[in-house]
Amino acid sequence: MKNVVWTGTWVAERLGVELVGDERLSDLLGLALRRNPRRAHLLVSNVLGKHVPQSPSVVYGHGFALGRRVRELLGAEDAGAAVVLGYAETATGLGHCVADGVGLAPYLHSTRRPVPGVDTAGGFEESHSHATSHLLLPENPALLAGAGPLVLVDDEFSTGNTVLNTIRDLHARYPRDRYVVVALVDMRSAADLGRLAEFATEIGARVDLVTAARGTVNLPEGVLEKGQALVAEHETTEATRTTENTRTTENTKTAENTRTTEPADNRPGHPGAARVELGWPRGLPDGGRHGFTPGQRIRLDAALPAMAARVAEALPEGARRVLVLGFEELMYAPLRLARELEQVVSAEVRYSTTTRSPVLALDDPGYAIRTRLVFPAHDDPDDGPGERYAYNVAGAGFDAVVAVVDSAADTPALHAPDGLLAQLAEHTPSVLLAVVPAYVPARLSTERPSMLPEPLRGPAFSSYAPDEVGWLLQDLSDVTLEAPTEEREEAIQSGGAHYAESLPVEYQPSPQYQELFQTALGTSAARIAQAVGAVTELVLAERSPHPVLVSLARAGTPVGVLMRRWAQHRHGLDLPHYAVSIVRGRGIDANALRWLAAHHDPADVVFVDGWTGKGAITRELTEAIREFESAEGVTGFDPEIAVLADPGSCVRTYGTREDFLIPSACLNSTVSGLISRTVLRSDLVGEYDFHGAKFYRELAGSDVSVDFLDAVAAHFPDVADAACAQAKELLATDRTPTWEGWAAVERISEEYEIHDVNLVKPGVGETTRVLLRRVPWKILARAGAGTDLDHVRLLAQQRGVPVEEVDELPYTCVGLIHPKYTRGATGADGKAVTV
Repeated sequence: MKNVVWTGTWVAERLGVELVGDERLSDLLGLALRRNPRRAHLLVSNVLGKHVPQSPSVVYGHGFALGRRVRELLGAEDAGAAVVLGYAETATGLGHCVADGVGLAPYLHSTRRPVPGVDTAGGFEESHSHATSHLLLPENPALLAGAGPLVLVDDEFSTGNTVLNTIRDLHARYPRDRYVVVALVDMRSAADLGRLAEFATEIGARVDLVTAARGTVNLPEGVLEKGQALVAEHETTEATRTTENTRTTENTKTAENTRTTEPADNRPGHPGAARVELGWPRGLPDGGRHGFTPGQRIRLDAALPAMAARVAEALPEGARRVLVLGFEELMYAPLRLARELEQVVSAEVRYSTTTRSPVLALDDPGYAIRTRLVFPAHDDPDDGPGERYAYNVAGAGFDAVVAVVDSAADTPALHAPDGLLAQLAEHTPSVLLAVVPAYVPARLSTERPSMLPEPLRGPAFSSYAPDEVGWLLQDLSDVTLEAPTEEREEAIQSGGAHYAESLPVEYQPSPQYQELFQTALGTSAARIAQAVGAVTELVLAERSPHPVLVSLARAGTPVGVLMRRWAQHRHGLDLPHYAVSIVRGRGIDANALRWLAAHHDPADVVFVDGWTGKGAITRELTEAIREFESAEGVTGFDPEIAVLADPGSCVRTYGTREDFLIPSACLNSTVSGLISRTVLRSDLVGEYDFHGAKFYRELAGSDVSVDFLDAVAAHFPDVADAACAQAKELLATDRTPTWEGWAAVERISEEYEIHDVNLVKPGVGETTRVLLRRVPWKILARAGAGTDLDHVRLLAQQRGVPVEEVDELPYTCVGLIHPKYTRGATGADGKAVTV
């Protein structure tokens, strides 16, 4: 067997440096010489993914394993309250992996990149580093203020000065009982071993240490001067610019002899890199500079397969060795991308990142840094222009390099003739560039509206045309949110979860049900068209001559689109239309209101919904607007909803008060632009995020959203006179809400011993929702109700739910949810509730 030379031999022999400790130590570490007046040597990790290209699975696995050990140390309960803090730049990725291993803990890393408008939550100095100042810039200042354990992660624990400086600074601001220090290697000297315990006693907190290996570096007297002399001796112009960028080992020669022909556009003097559009999830932070939550990790996990597939598709055919090269503090996103890529391509994938750290490069098997690429800083650093480095990349035989940077670093300097991309193109036949959007956190409250994203529009989000509606939502299409109906019902009724924290599995209509929908649409389209016309005319006459339609997603959105089309058809108006989220018990999306107030006059905003049931959302909106205006100092929003049908007599602005079948109630996303109901969950929706929703692109084959709109709008010319006459009659009518629907619901709730009005869903639309999304107990149908209930009867039959005819019911039908739902429960009539 061929002996493997330890990559610390060269330094050890010339400086007399001795590395002693665990058996694994020499596998984990090599040695190199710093170009640094404070310290001569550099411990070069083989598993960190910074200076030495390594398998991404190996890099991630070491960090994750350390996180698992922390979880075992803390116990599940304390681990659930922990926050993880990593150190820039070297340990930003390691800390993130540790956070994953702890159990999806919130994560923050220090940064050397100041961000205007973000308050500093702390800072400290790293005395031996070439760039000493570290900043803590969490978007949420409360991230570090909790009482749970704080886990601090660095690549090595040498003197302990950096960690102690950090804890001292943070403990003065946010005292807590426990800290855990994590490092790949513990390299403290005998003199430093007792400092941690003394420090813990000093601050009155417990401080634990978790490492993968233990050892020490024995340094002879005068090592700093000797190291500086060695650096000066070997760092000639030829060494830094030519020799260091060309390995002459046998491995390199073999790789060069077998390399495929380099494409002309990647040769020096030509455009150096082909861009790969990753499809990075909108609003997802690029890393932990401003904090990274467990929910954001869930979103990243879901998006990674598609992103890796795009990279794999862009790789040159026949590539056998691929490097994913991250960028300074941007370590975790490239690492996760590389690890995913490793699973889907046959090529050998390696991962490393660029760095600010200046290190001598020598082409010797016993030295850890064999080659060095030198290029100008390309992220407009606060400390001005300077050199940056990529180690062990040149001459390593990579058939392709995927450079991953954030958008702040995608500058002319990156693409310059002496920039990173050009340097890479000298040493690999294919350079790909993937840019991750640099996350910009919310700043001061007065600036929030400008920081909110623009509305989502079709076809990227929804199957509606882009001018039909703008969705003031965030796209959660890459997150698995669906849960079986019975599990959701149990969680909701037990108080274990709110209905908006998950999604029901989308109902896939049978051919019989789809045929029923088409029949219902054919018979009711003209009736709907007239109601659309009447309510739109009321809005234009009473609310605003140039209203801003804001539909309540998602049932209100088809109605909002139809009202917009009516205004175009009848009056030549091009009305703005947006969709926002409102959640019972949680209120309307305050960030959506902020966006609307920043872009429109609140007095012009008209909220739109499909129909009213008992009026719960009407009350919810009124209270939410009152609270918002009180908190924000913004006035002018009118909380009254305009609806197509108001059978509950809850609003003044409506097209009709009849409880009839609106075919859009028969289906879910496939009649609502393929958009899910909205989601509000704290791990996915931050303080300054819009509520979320999913775009079900995979259901495009069943989509009838536009068909529904076109079928109704086709009747506008036929019903125009009738609609205008109806609106004129309504304008002369006392439309004061009587809330008779709410009274009826309270009566039904007590009569059927439910004792919870939220489990009584009145009207055709709400009853349909119960059958599609919830676990119904029984359906009450008004005696003699006709074809408006055909689809309700069909759904009830499919689900084994009894339909009970009732005299003097103010609604056409009412859906009842059993108040004590359990699997296998029976209804009041003794029949099993079929799920």
